Amino acid sequence: QVQLVESGGGLVQAGDSLRLSCTYSGRTFNSYSMGWFRQAPGEERKFVAAVGWSSGMTNYADSVKGRLTISREKNTVYLQMNSLKPEDTAIYYCAAHSGTYTYTGANDYRYWGQGTKVTVSS
Repeated sequence: QVQLVESGGGLVQAGDSLRLSCTYSGRTFNSYSMGWFRQAPGEERKFVAAVGWSSGMTNYADSVKGRLTISREKNTVYLQMNSLKPEDTAIYYCAAHSGTYTYTGANDYRYWGQGTKVTVSS
């Protein structure tokens, strides 16, 4: 069984930085590709970033390129968020799938964390 636990969310001001963490437990971490998604109130869950398990290749939504960075170390995947904007306000979810691709669709991910809330004030 794979379990994902996010942390690091909070209330920040526009222009601030925040780093989210997702700790993985279960099967071999390096066998899973990891992704971050976010869901704002009244909206559907959207892709943010992903990192492949073997290649380390990354993929980003256009809206976050240059500001958010995904990385992984040991059993943790991080999302470094810089120059935060009010439109980044959402619940951020960590997700995993047992493949090599950096999928952007939520349906491609099998395991999900409970989410961590990020609020960016203007």
